[in-house]
Amino acid sequence: MIDGMIYAGGAFRPAAEASVSVFDHGLLYGDGVFEGIRAYNGRVFKLERHIERLFESARAIRLQIPSTRDEAAALVVETCRRNQIVDGYIRLLVTRGAGDLGLDPRGCPRPDLVVIARAGVTLYTRKPTDGITAVTSSFRRNAVDATSPAIKSLNYLNNVLARIEATDRGADEAILLDRDGHVAEATADNVFIVTERALVTPPTSTNLRGITRETILRLAEELGIRAEEQPFALFDLWSAREAFLCGTMAEVVPIASVDGRTIGTGTPGPTTMRLMAAYGELVRTTGTPIHRAATVEAVVAASYRV
Repeated sequence: MIDGMIYAGGAFRPAAEASVSVFDHGLLYGDGVFEGIRAYNGRVFKLERHIERLFESARAIRLQIPSTRDEAAALVVETCRRNQIVDGYIRLLVTRGAGDLGLDPRGCPRPDLVVIARAGVTLYTRKPTDGITAVTSSFRRNAVDATSPAIKSLNYLNNVLARIEATDRGADEAILLDRDGHVAEATADNVFIVTERALVTPPTSTNLRGITRETILRLAEELGIRAEEQPFALFDLWSAREAFLCGTMAEVVPIASVDGRTIGTGTPGPTTMRLMAAYGELVRTTGTPIHRAATVEAVVAASYRV
């Protein structure tokens, strides 16, 4: 059942009444940007950083967001408040707006900003301590000179096709390689491996600049865990001592096997466990309070601007 309140079309509306036009270029062409954000213990985690990345993505596709950064942040907080979110997931997106059937975005005079907040959303059904199974997708990640992975756009067909393939093959997740054969990312997560030398993750030239990814790198530094950003091959993933995925919705998820090959012992390793614990502590003790004061004015201002 669809319930709750959603911000769309410049106002808060019951979920069943919230909508976008069938002529919206976000629907017709995937022309828009979005952020997935988490709330823990009554706080929105890394809200400012998510807003910053949203505006960076919008600038890259020359999309004018119809609010200031402070107003967008206030709308996220107010949507959480109206849906009584304590622990949940927020989807913040900006579409190009309604236009004609041509590709030219100049035909879309009014972008639309949408905020959805839901309680208790998780990406994987397995328990974190069990680890997930993954397969290497036959689909390559979009080339960096075609669609930049740094732009968190509404066009996720590359990811969707890989996820369908993973499901068809009985796996929880798919690993995508770049066109040079290096590990890029999973369908909705960044990839880390633990070798005899260090914690390693691919550079962001071929994958999304994940906010959870950058948080893990900072936590590793604080914990005294050596970390490197460098390309690695599928063999390095198969032979890793440990491996895990991370993302806003996924959080930190150990990988038990890839392509039928057991990673390490097949159970979460010590480095992964330390980072999981540190991340869990951080997200539940920091963030923007949902029930903070002085947000109504910004929400009202944003409503008039959209």
